Amino acid sequence: MDTVKSPRSYNSASRQAAARRNYDAILDAAGYRFIEAGYAGTTIAALADEAGVSAETIYKVFGGKPGIVRALYERGLAGRGPTAAHDRSDAMREQESDPHVLMRKWGELTAEVAGQVNPLLLLVRSAAATDRNMAALLEQSHDDRLQRMRHNARFLVERGYLREDVSFEEAVDVMWLHSSPELYDLLVQRRGWDAERFGRYVGRSMAAALLP
Repeated sequence: MDTVKSPRSYNSASRQAAARRNYDAILDAAGYRFIEAGYAGTTIAALADEAGVSAETIYKVFGGKPGIVRALYERGLAGRGPTAAHDRSDAMREQESDPHVLMRKWGELTAEVAGQVNPLLLLVRSAAATDRNMAALLEQSHDDRLQRMRHNARFLVERGYLREDVSFEEAVDVMWLHSSPELYDLLVQRRGWDAERFGRYVGRSMAAALLP
C-alpha cells in the first residue's frame, strides 16, 4: 500500500507571533500618530503605512480607530513590564506594612501608568466632543479609575491606616484626583516635571492628606 502522507502541520506558534508583532506595530504607530496629528487627523491608511501592514489588517484586528484607541488605553493601564500595574499595586498592599511607604510606592506606580496612558486620555477628552465612541471611552476611563480608587481606599479603611478625620469617600476622592490625567498634564506636560518628581509629589501629597 502507498504510504499516506500526513497533512503539513500548521505552525500556529509562528502565526501567533506574527499576529502579535503586527498588533504591537499598529499600536506603536498609532500612539505616535494620534499624539502628532490628533484623532481626527489620523487616518487608517497612515497608520497602515507607519506600521507596515495593510489597512485591511487594521480593520480586521481593531475594527477601526475607536478600537485602536481602546487597545492603547488598556495597554497603557498595564504599565511597563510583564506584570500589570494593578496586580503590582495589589501585591504592594499585601507586602508593605508601613502606610507611608505604601503611599510612596503608589505614587511611583501612578507616575508610571500616567506616562503611558494620560497623554492618550487627553487626546480622548479632546475628541469626545464630536465622537461618541471617544466620549464613551472617556467616561469608562473615569469610572475605571474611580472603582480602582475605591478598591484602594477600602483597603486603607480595613487596615486602619486613614487619619480619624478622613472618611472613606474623601480618601477615594483624594486618590482619584492624584491619579487624574489633568494633574499629570499640568505638572509634567505643562510645567516640565519628570516622572520621578511627579511620583514623589503624588505619594507625599496623598500621605499628607490621608494618613496620621
